[in-house]
Amino acid sequence: MLLTKTLTSTTFKLALIAIGIFGAIVSALFSYVYLSTTSYVRGQSDRAIMTEYLSLQDAHERSGRDGLIALIRQRIADKSFADNVYLLVDPSLAALGGNLNAWPSTATAARGWIEFRAPEPLPNASNRPLLRAMLETFPGGDRLLVGRDISELDRFTDQIKMAVISVAALLFVVAGVASILVTRRTVGRIESINATSRAIMLSGLDKRIPLRGSHDEWDRVAENLNLMLDRIETLMNEVKQVSDNVAHDLRTPLTRMRGRLEKAYHGQRVGEDDQLLIGDTIADLDAVLRIFSSITRIAQIETQARKGAFRNVNLVEIASEVVELYDAAAEQDGTRLTVVGDREVLVTGDRDLIFDAIANLVDNAIKHGRTGGQVVVANEIIEGRPVVSIADDGPGIPADEYEHVFKRFYRLEHSRYTPGNGLGLSLVAAVARLHGARIEMLDNSPGLKIKFWFSASTS
Repeated sequence: MLLTKTLTSTTFKLALIAIGIFGAIVSALFSYVYLSTTSYVRGQSDRAIMTEYLSLQDAHERSGRDGLIALIRQRIADKSFADNVYLLVDPSLAALGGNLNAWPSTATAARGWIEFRAPEPLPNASNRPLLRAMLETFPGGDRLLVGRDISELDRFTDQIKMAVISVAALLFVVAGVASILVTRRTVGRIESINATSRAIMLSGLDKRIPLRGSHDEWDRVAENLNLMLDRIETLMNEVKQVSDNVAHDLRTPLTRMRGRLEKAYHGQRVGEDDQLLIGDTIADLDAVLRIFSSITRIAQIETQARKGAFRNVNLVEIASEVVELYDAAAEQDGTRLTVVGDREVLVTGDRDLIFDAIANLVDNAIKHGRTGGQVVVANEIIEGRPVVSIADDGPGIPADEYEHVFKRFYRLEHSRYTPGNGLGLSLVAAVARLHGARIEMLDNSPGLKIKFWFSASTS
């Protein structure tokens, strides 16, 4: 099954194309080496034959037929010319001198190059050698053949040819086996991912892609996919929690509204009571609408649809405006609300969203801080990064709740009868993600300190 998928995979097809291109290049290279080598060796032999031919031709011009025959006999007797062949014939092809017994039947041209197999072994050879020779016809009709035994050269070129073919075939085999092994490994890892995907579709998000511990690119892909599955599982759990919380938070006001309307339907019409009932119903509807408005706004922020409003803004100005807005509410609780820190802290972001995020944090600090306590909003540059922090001296939050308070509809008390919808810190978290900022929660001893770490301004 895996072999079939390997042989039909796109990776294997691409590997075959690469092998074909590589093979064509290697074949062209080896062919060039073969042709260059044989051409060089044959050229050396041809130059030796031509040199000897010119010597014999010069002897014929100087001494005639007899002088040429004498030189041929001298060459045959000289062992340094043992690989050479000579034959001088008259116009009737009768031999006049040389170490060949007869004129070759294939030598029909008057002059030029010829290759032929000797009709019988030479005196110093046991087999019929392969000869390459130069032909010449003199004015009197005599014909001269001067050549050499190229059998060794022929065997040498054959060996080169076989070596080239063998190496090329070996390369193709090795490349083919390597491509199958690599493709099989790739297909195996892909099949592992596919199997996990099918298991997830069938049974749920609890499955994860197995890692092989090789720390290669496939393990990194598997790790990233597993992290993505973890994130999806977390989001799905949050969606379920949000759905449950929305149902719970909407059930109470809607039930109250239905009860009031039913009471008004069955009861007598009393002007002031009807007005009070309608007012309460409108208040509950407004609360429901605020919940949906907050959810919609958080969703818009999380889609990063508001980055077009980014510009350089001063955190100190925004924090001062928030403190001014909540100063009256703080005085009612006896809380002292102050702004401290640098006079100018610049960040790049959406001014309105940053204002809303700081306002939510200040509002929470006032509501959940100590009566008669203090809330401090600080603006500063720490390690080159703009930071705004909101600190109170109230009861604080348990450390194990830090990661949960930013979830939608999450509350530290689970009765859900305290005013509020649990979306304020969710909006703060969405603004932080939009701005690439980091939220840090610290124990203020007593109380809670929340730091909003922005990226450095690009101004």
